[in-house]
Amino acid sequence: MATDESSRLHALDALLGELRANPLEAAVYVAYPNGDFVLVRPLRLDAVRQSVAAPEGAEFLVQTVTQQPDGRRLGRYRFLDQAGNLQEVHDRADYQYDPRTRPWYAVARQQPGVVQLTQPYRFATTQRLGVTLSKQSATADAVVGIDVAFDDLEQLLLSLRATPGTRLALLHGSGQVMAATVDLHNVGGDAQPMLDAIHEPQLLQLLKAPKALGTPQVMEIEGQRWVGLHTQIDIGLGTTLDLLQMLPFDELAAEARQRALYFIGMAVALALLLLPLGWAAGKAIGRSINLLRERSLRIARFDFTGAPLPPSRVSEVGELSKAVQHMGGTIEAFLSLTESLATEPEVERMLQLVLEHLTQATQSEAAAVYLWDAPSACMQHAAQAGSVASSLPERLTYPPLPDAGAGATASGSIQRLDFELRGRQGGLQGLLVLEFKADVAHEDAAFHRFARRLSGMLAVAIETRQLLESQRRLFDAIIQLMADAIDAKSPYTGGHCERVPQMAIEFADRLHAASDGPYANFRMNENERYAFHLGAWLHDCGKVTSPEHIVDKATKLEVIRNRIHEVRLRFEILWRDAELAAARGALSAEQLRARQLQLHDDFAFVANCNLGGEFLSDESIAKLQSIGAQGWQRHFDDRLGLSATELRQLDALRPEAPALPAMEALLADLPEHRIPWGDDRPAVEAGDPRNKYGFDMKLPPYQQNLGELHNLRIRRGTLTDEDRFKINDHMVQTYIMLKGLPWPAGLEQVPELAATHHERLDGKGYPRRIPGERLGVLDRVMAICDVFEALTAADRPYKPPKTLSETLRIMAFMCKEQHLDAELFRYFLRARLWENFATRFMKPAQQDAVDIEALEALLPTPANPASCTAVA
Repeated sequence: MATDESSRLHALDALLGELRANPLEAAVYVAYPNGDFVLVRPLRLDAVRQSVAAPEGAEFLVQTVTQQPDGRRLGRYRFLDQAGNLQEVHDRADYQYDPRTRPWYAVARQQPGVVQLTQPYRFATTQRLGVTLSKQSATADAVVGIDVAFDDLEQLLLSLRATPGTRLALLHGSGQVMAATVDLHNVGGDAQPMLDAIHEPQLLQLLKAPKALGTPQVMEIEGQRWVGLHTQIDIGLGTTLDLLQMLPFDELAAEARQRALYFIGMAVALALLLLPLGWAAGKAIGRSINLLRERSLRIARFDFTGAPLPPSRVSEVGELSKAVQHMGGTIEAFLSLTESLATEPEVERMLQLVLEHLTQATQSEAAAVYLWDAPSACMQHAAQAGSVASSLPERLTYPPLPDAGAGATASGSIQRLDFELRGRQGGLQGLLVLEFKADVAHEDAAFHRFARRLSGMLAVAIETRQLLESQRRLFDAIIQLMADAIDAKSPYTGGHCERVPQMAIEFADRLHAASDGPYANFRMNENERYAFHLGAWLHDCGKVTSPEHIVDKATKLEVIRNRIHEVRLRFEILWRDAELAAARGALSAEQLRARQLQLHDDFAFVANCNLGGEFLSDESIAKLQSIGAQGWQRHFDDRLGLSATELRQLDALRPEAPALPAMEALLADLPEHRIPWGDDRPAVEAGDPRNKYGFDMKLPPYQQNLGELHNLRIRRGTLTDEDRFKINDHMVQTYIMLKGLPWPAGLEQVPELAATHHERLDGKGYPRRIPGERLGVLDRVMAICDVFEALTAADRPYKPPKTLSETLRIMAFMCKEQHLDAELFRYFLRARLWENFATRFMKPAQQDAVDIEALEALLPTPANPASCTAVA
């Protein structure tokens, strides 16, 4: 984390790169808890330049507020050129901006890790009206913000108009109009108006229309026909904006209609002239005109599709048929193109669909799109429709084009037009290549204007999709950063939060691709796969609350440090006591040697019990108690050096301190070792009225029990019931943390997917004891991968890593005990997924031979598998 002004300025390249890549952003900034602030603002607009008195040649303004050692706050403006080089520096005593007082800072701090969208407000420096997207950084205690100004959005909407009369509006989630193709400056004062206040009845009726989102709608308003489209733009993590578009049908089809009327008039006049030549000829012409009339009526009723009209011997009628057919096809292609731009989430698929519709709308032979790759400073081929006249390279070193924005080349009867695809602020997005036959229609200036407008819509769509994709990549990076941080918290479990999701996602993808067998019907859509991806990476996020000394507890007496050293010191005291007794004549030389040998044996036994490597029998527990009953004499006050909390607890348990010297047991379970639950008692028991998440866990009687005999008497492993609960509580915390986040539509199942891998098919798992019939395939996949990784991991301090055959044998018995899904484990064996995971994650010494047939013999009899659908 950058802690001073100098280190923050060295990191400006990231903010400058963000502004260059996303021209829609009015400012990018970072705010710190002490009130320090760093903001980078582009100086594209004259109004912004004047408001900050920018010098000539300045392209960016860096605004900083820094806390000085003497307590003063220093405001400073730095002006940078296009390359990011410093031009001028001005200290600003009047710039005392405190980001901690702003709404965007407060909401981001309330919900760390979640992108927040503010209500509309005026920006502090420029007084432009807009909104802010803010988020608290996962790696530093700072808030990152991005400003988007409404006047920039208005210019974007104006560039999207397909016809002069097109009405567009962009609505905030609160219903306020963020931008529209009408002037909003005289409506609503400082506050953004609602849609019903800007006097746009067409957009208001579209908003209230009951039809599905993303479907073109035909409406008649005040005697005029309109084509409307209502789409929702997902800007990431559940925040959506409404885009309303209304196109006047008369403008959309004006040119084609004029041509149709002209040809209809010509055809009628021709029919009248030819009527005397014969009834048969007149009937044929009449039939053709009737067909044209029917097609025209269908277009008037907004039905733009239909089979081609039959050919006519009369050339004028034939031309009229082609004109009407072309008009319907153009309108249909335009509507399909608009729908693809608004609804297709994948950039590559969207480009392919748009090019197919665009070639139809422009009557072109072929079209191709290149996307600008800034790091390599060249164009990358992205999509193509039709067959281009000459082969197009995959990479294109792109020279500057003429000022007109499009270049034209010709090859025989085929002409080619290249259109620059630029975002609303002029940033280069790519190149559109159109190839068409050299004819009168395509040489018309109207065609060039139409194609240029379509290329503008495509450029803005690409820019928007790339912005959304960059937000998703940032979100995924933050999720992975959290998983890495959890692994880094403990040196013994590093990599668990990375290995498990890699295994689980590969496992789920194999099931999705299966074409036969019990999982042939298992399928995940894109949202379901992404939800599982997030759930797998977040499956142990609750471990941030787990104490390291319990997670890494390698011995029974370990609490921060191994208390075997204290026990050994007591044995040393007993050794000295024996030597002193011999010196005083109380013990003979033989008795002293026998006593010392006994102490050696007793300590070795206690130390071995502390390791927890073997099962502890009843005889061993009895021996521990016998050894622990030996006494040693304490001469020092055990209340000295205690914290206030420890002292209060000791005073409550032992108000009277025993007289010194006092006899102490060699191994003791003292009252102060038992730490009771306080006001923070977890709400995880089934009958607890505070339990709102359906947890069903047994709460141990104490929050922690540090008793020496209590810990040494653990029969297997190193964890007490209290320790085990504290570790299992990470599932509770995972579920609570994730359920508290505002997951967008399609990702609501992430908390369930992340917090269900410790449930069992017999309903005895934790934290909610979910029965097997409620566990989906993906829940069971997570459970298998989590167990496989835990058994094979070579970084656990409390156990050696299992070999591959041992691991799979243990998992087979877990299936028999209804812990894991036997049918899914059988698929895991037969598909040899264990072999892939072993090669990638296990040491060579662990990868021994595996007898699949012997393992399958341990599994219960195959039955119909659970419903193989992507259920969380």
